[in-house]
Amino acid sequence: MAYTMDSTLGELIADARVRPILDQYVPGASTNPQLAMFKGVSLRMIVSNPMAAQFGITEDKVKAFLAEVNKLG
Repeated sequence: MAYTMDSTLGELIADARVRPILDQYVPGASTNPQLAMFKGVSLRMIVSNPMAAQFGITEDKVKAFLAEVNKLG
């Protein structure tokens, strides 16, 4: 299954292969205790939040992340 902008954080972190890649793009994200609040939120919803850019989370960055995780097969 390929991950998309409509994939949720919960789907992504459920895949142990994805967690280290997530941490490369957003250091400490996979172990952040607040992540549980956002498990049902899609990447599209995260990027559309104006505050995301303040944390360096842009659509281009998320697309690069998705390209990398989708290489996992």
